[in-house]
Amino acid sequence: MARPDFWDQPEEARATIARANRLKEWTEPWLTIAGKVDELLELAGLLDEQEDGDLRAELGAETVQIERQLEELELQVMLSGPDAHRDALLTIHPGAGGTESQDWAEMLLRMYTRWAEGKGFEVDVLDLLPGEEAGIKSVTAEIRGSHAYGYLSAERGVHRLVRISPFDSQGRRHTSFASVFVYPVVEDDIEIEVDEEDLRVDTFRASGAGGQHVNKTSSAVRITHEPTGIVVSCQQERSQHKNKAKAMKMLRAALYKRAVEAREEERRALEDTKKEIAWGSQIRSYVLQPYTMAKDHRTGVEIGNVTAVLDGEIDEFIEAYLRETGGGGA
Repeated sequence: MARPDFWDQPEEARATIARANRLKEWTEPWLTIAGKVDELLELAGLLDEQEDGDLRAELGAETVQIERQLEELELQVMLSGPDAHRDALLTIHPGAGGTESQDWAEMLLRMYTRWAEGKGFEVDVLDLLPGEEAGIKSVTAEIRGSHAYGYLSAERGVHRLVRISPFDSQGRRHTSFASVFVYPVVEDDIEIEVDEEDLRVDTFRASGAGGQHVNKTSSAVRITHEPTGIVVSCQQERSQHKNKAKAMKMLRAALYKRAVEAREEERRALEDTKKEIAWGSQIRSYVLQPYTMAKDHRTGVEIGNVTAVLDGEIDEFIEAYLRETGGGGA
């Protein structure tokens, strides 16, 4: 980045800066912790020489703080999947049940919005279809922030709510379902890098229009991309150099199309992991009546303060899931 020509290629420069910033997110916390550990070892050495109650209390408090920082760093290590660092697209769909489920879907949108805002992330609602009486029929929101997808991948699945319905004149208890799905935001301008060692370039005499010159010189170019088997050729120009340049452009376009198709295939595979929005398929239950509790059925984590959970305090659920599965954003 210190090179004078660093900004000659703005797109590459921005990508390099982004990679550098992601590396700093790993190295700086570790260096900070390592420095504090050295300080604590010095404090411990002083205690060996002379007992000091205040110094011992300080050592204990600093040790607890470092343990927490190490836990956070461990969580960050778990957010190391290829897409974990990306922004997230969050979609919510209510299950069967009309207004009840649509209201629950809106409550979930509020929960994730509050969670994102608490982390300093940006939330942009891209598409929202309101319910006829209350709630929402569907919503898609983009959540922008460091490792947003890595965190929110833990929330993918069916969420269940049990409460006394505000829409039931008889005040009966209702169970509602809504599905949450999360996609990584992938930039459209995919960089296609072609390794010259992966190419087999053949030249041959062109055929067709062009007169005797076309037929007598090996100006046509055929390029085979051996890892994929893609073959392109160009014989339009009289110059072999120009034909090769056009063939390379064709190859890059073919590889770009292949990359997009692969990304869509991965997206469809993620879609296939969706479960039916119904009883027995939920990942988490939120109970407001006859008692209050939010329980994650995958990790067993239970939180009694459901109001706080619905206000966005879901980090305990997310962290437990990431620790159990070994990470998110894959």
